[in-house]
Amino acid sequence: MKALAARGEELSRRAGRKLEVVGVSARDAKKQRGFAVTGWTDDPLSLAKRDADVVVELIGGEEGVARALVETALANGKHVVTANKALLAKHGAALAALAEKNGVSLKFEAAAAGGIPIIKALRESLIAHGVDAVKGILNGTCNYILTEMEATGRSFADVLKEAQALGYAEADPTLDVGGGDTAHKLALLSALAFGVAPDLSAMTVEGIEHITPDDIAFASEFGFRIKLLGVARRTERGIDQKVHPAMVRVRSALANVHGAANGVAVDAGAAGPFFFSGRGAGEAPTASAVISDIVEAASGKPGPVFGQPVGSLQKLTPAPAGSSVSRWYLRFEVLDIPGVLAQIAGHLAEAGVSIESMVQRVRSPGAPVAIVMITHETAQSGVERALKAIAASDKVRARPCMIPMEAA
Repeated sequence: MKALAARGEELSRRAGRKLEVVGVSARDAKKQRGFAVTGWTDDPLSLAKRDADVVVELIGGEEGVARALVETALANGKHVVTANKALLAKHGAALAALAEKNGVSLKFEAAAAGGIPIIKALRESLIAHGVDAVKGILNGTCNYILTEMEATGRSFADVLKEAQALGYAEADPTLDVGGGDTAHKLALLSALAFGVAPDLSAMTVEGIEHITPDDIAFASEFGFRIKLLGVARRTERGIDQKVHPAMVRVRSALANVHGAANGVAVDAGAAGPFFFSGRGAGEAPTASAVISDIVEAASGKPGPVFGQPVGSLQKLTPAPAGSSVSRWYLRFEVLDIPGVLAQIAGHLAEAGVSIESMVQRVRSPGAPVAIVMITHETAQSGVERALKAIAASDKVRARPCMIPMEAA
């Protein structure tokens, strides 16, 4: 509303019609928002039945009032603009069908990567040759934490507390640091990139809670940087979707997305690689994306929500679990006694895992020793099989760490 109040005339010209706010609802009617609020109501669902063309939903959550408001608005012939990635990741196909049935738009540029126009790029711009892969830093909280851990050498727990104090992380940060927020956004990008219905069940999700300052230091030593990535790839055996910490080369574009920023790399086949970066959250980036969708909804004909009619969206066929091939970073905390390294190497060899390089750090007498290995390209399933056997040893003092090494 602040942006509409400041630039309403210009935005109306771009939309080809006057843009006017006719109703507002939120949790706290008394909160000072820095602009005049008109048409207040304590009943958000009533907004879906007012004499309005577009309903904007910024409530969040995959159920409850948010879902009811969007469904009611679409059923009543209202265009909907939303930033609700959780809602769309779970109910996106059904909501798209409802929008299509009623001849209205359902737009969600702000639902993934904030102010970065990645939704429009995948839905409209990068369609000539298809998309082979999308991978990105989609959560500013995690990126801030990993950036600060690298810069200061502090632990995950310490930096998380700072992020919470600064407002970058929620009081309960589980959805962010556990990878769930990134998963919601990746499901939407996958749908647009590959012409499939959003499907969280076909995705593996791992957060950053187990990343240590040692991992970050070792990554730097090998010329890499650790980032939480959402990765979706088209393979011969299906779509491989995963959220996980990954090592990216320090010279790559993704490695140089710092702080709370977001970045998305797209492999658009013959069209080549594309990279998008910018602020992934916050009032101004979100407002930019939301208003862009409002102007588009007001000025044009409704288009398919996920780039093509709902009836032509394919059911996502996931790539077999453990089939992804990569070089891997492996870290072991072991007792400093003879035979441990041979035991680890033996389990890796039995699983067909070949070692490219190794580093061992000596600590004080009696303390566990860190052994770090970089593998040659190997299927994930083989590495996991070896690590399961290694972790069972009484000479291993902590869960082995396994991080894929992205090519770019």
